[in-house]
Amino acid sequence: MLNSVLLIALGPTEIIIILVIVLLLFGGRKIPELMKGIGKGVTEFKKGVKDDDNDKEEEKK
Repeated sequence: MLNSVLLIALGPTEIIIILVIVLLLFGGRKIPELMKGIGKGVTEFKKGVKDDDNDKEEEKK
């Protein structure tokens, strides 16, 4: 919800400016590495949540 509100509050010009600043700060080579790391983190988080849910179901039985 916060993301949609933030995107509505920012216009296309502001979003482009933010993207350019990120590109300048991290460089073109680092951005794919950052996205890959974020993807792995999200995958591990989902796996951890799923394992935790399975553990709770086993405890109930």
